[in-house]
Amino acid sequence: MSSIDDYLAGFGEEPGYLDYGRIGPLSEAVRSEMMLQAEVLGRARHGSLEPLLDAGARFHEAVSVMTGFPAANIVTQPNTSTGLMHVMFGLTGGILLSPHEFPSLTFAVQRAAENMHVLEPTWLETDGGRVTPARIREQLTDQTVAVAVSLVDSRTGYLSDIEGIRQVIGDDRLLIVDAIQGFGVVDAPYEVADVVTTGGQKWMRAGWGTGFLALSDRAIHELVPVFSGWTGIEEDDPTAGGWDAVSEPASAARAFQTTNADKVAESRFAAALEDLAAVGVPQVSALVAERTAQVIDLADEFGVAVASSRAEHERAGMVVLDLEDDQLNPLTASLHNHGLTATARQGSVRISCHAGTTDETLTLLRDAFVSFGTAVTY
Repeated sequence: MSSIDDYLAGFGEEPGYLDYGRIGPLSEAVRSEMMLQAEVLGRARHGSLEPLLDAGARFHEAVSVMTGFPAANIVTQPNTSTGLMHVMFGLTGGILLSPHEFPSLTFAVQRAAENMHVLEPTWLETDGGRVTPARIREQLTDQTVAVAVSLVDSRTGYLSDIEGIRQVIGDDRLLIVDAIQGFGVVDAPYEVADVVTTGGQKWMRAGWGTGFLALSDRAIHELVPVFSGWTGIEEDDPTAGGWDAVSEPASAARAFQTTNADKVAESRFAAALEDLAAVGVPQVSALVAERTAQVIDLADEFGVAVASSRAEHERAGMVVLDLEDDQLNPLTASLHNHGLTATARQGSVRISCHAGTTDETLTLLRDAFVSFGTAVTY
């Protein structure tokens, strides 16, 4: 089989799954890795644990390959929200962001502003929830030291132009990217950002408890590691010098951690990253674009309004259906009755398809639209 065939063979979910923007069912590579490490950890044969305890190096290298950040500038996180908290509590000055971002970003900013009293948020006026370079340019001030944005907006499905945002904010401001709604299916220029943080439970299909924080040299220099634990110091072995002194945080990304990482989680995420690297994000992204276009075509065929962008360069794997109040319940019921899993929230339905979304799943979606159309016209 080709590498793309191998990758697609790793999708083991039942037909009807269209909710990768919420949670991605574990890939075959991840399941195999998880069972392997569970066996190692469960039996703990003499000498068997050392490779597991060294999982961090494998994980950091896999993230480096995917993002372009040096391995030394990457630190493991249990999720995106923890990475954002590290960043926002360590930032001083004005930050510009949309109030419509997913709450992991807005909560981190607001909590840091309220408790540290050195971060000053400015809430961006957007284009219908879309964060664009033009809007950012209009609202930058001399006090703005950082701009934060989601790579893909969780409500609108909009794919942000982070390269364009970098151009308008210049090189003297930090660009902070919450990448979770696009990481793994968007071929993004991560190297233009100063901060990239994500989890692996969605498009990467690596499960909960997986994530990372990648920092540029400038971000490491400017951010204060407020929550820096005993593993975040300069020494490779924090216990080598004894336990009686509290050392200063390292001048490196490793400072942004509180304790040892979950080695099984690192192994799971590394397996997912290696699986993706073998085929390449561009191939996966192209398949996702094809499936997303098919969903949009089906919605158009049955007169279901699409609120998310139709332009391929402005979308990733999510299609947002905008419904009248009396249409939401019939559509969600129809999806449920046909065995389809999607997200219904705030008067809309969000359908998230992946490279492995099958023709059978799209046939089920067509059937659900037929039933919906019958119900609302009866």
